[in-house]
Amino acid sequence: MRIRNVALMTSLWLFGVATTHAADAVRGKQVFQACAACHSDKPGGALGPTLAGVVGRNAGSREDFRYSPAMTRAGFIWDEAKLREFVMQPQAVVRGTSMSFGGMDDAADVDNLVAYTATLK
Repeated sequence: MRIRNVALMTSLWLFGVATTHAADAVRGKQVFQACAACHSDKPGGALGPTLAGVVGRNAGSREDFRYSPAMTRAGFIWDEAKLREFVMQPQAVVRGTSMSFGGMDDAADVDNLVAYTATLK
């Protein structure tokens, strides 16, 4: 599928309709190393909440982490599409989140990171 309208292509990508490559969880694990300063990929402690089991979990719901009020009020379940949006623009998805990460703009890295995150149990 070839799409010339960049805004349309971005919208389709955000909602999982169009991708230009297959996501690679192995590469995503490498991308995750940038997140590992604050997040763990295993159950347990880190500066931020663990991402183990994040797919399918209500935002701001882990009892072992003190979330920002914005995250506890987010009102959504983390799925792959929501993770993509959040990784790209955290403040746009959850205005007022205390996460200091500004976002990732490389679509392949985002897809790979989300693919890896989806494997975490």
